Amino acid sequence: MYNAFIRCNILLILLIIFPQSGKSQSDMPEILFRGSIREQMDYLQEKTRIYEDYRAIREDMFQKMKGNALDTLKSAKNEIVALKNYLSTGKAGIDSLNAEIVSLKADLDKITKTKNSLNFLGIEINKALYNSILWTVIAALVVILVTGFMTFKRNRMVTIHTRKEMDELKKEFEAYRKASREAREKMSMAHFNELKRLRGA
Repeated sequence: MYNAFIRCNILLILLIIFPQSGKSQSDMPEILFRGSIREQMDYLQEKTRIYEDYRAIREDMFQKMKGNALDTLKSAKNEIVALKNYLSTGKAGIDSLNAEIVSLKADLDKITKTKNSLNFLGIEINKALYNSILWTVIAALVVILVTGFMTFKRNRMVTIHTRKEMDELKKEFEAYRKASREAREKMSMAHFNELKRLRGA
């Protein structure tokens, strides 16, 4: 009899616990599964009552909300860690890019300097300075060449004029010599004839 009473009590307790448990699971609001933490808190605030400054919340709802909050915090923490890693990677990438920019700028400066300079007899000279010196030397050579050509032309003209004068002087001298010889021959003949005449007399 006592055993039957115990069995009935156990059966009654089991019937009370299991249907309630199933009912509490089926009565769990959908918002606690799909809503955000704020939406879940708003729901609990609306659906629970305050009695003497205490809010009565069902245990299964509290545990569900606690799990949801912890999952949200864990997810946010993981996202923060991922963002920190991303930020760290981005910073390392930026530092690497800055170093590459500095290196490229140095290479560009070197290339620009090489492009604008010229190695002449082992001395590095700026191209603008080299061009100025080169054009100055070319201009000086042109001036010397023009001056030399003008001097040569003037000397040639003087030489031609002198040669012409010499030819004229030669002609005059030949004519003078010829006339002088003829005059001397005439004088000699006249002198000879005069001597002959004087001897004949």
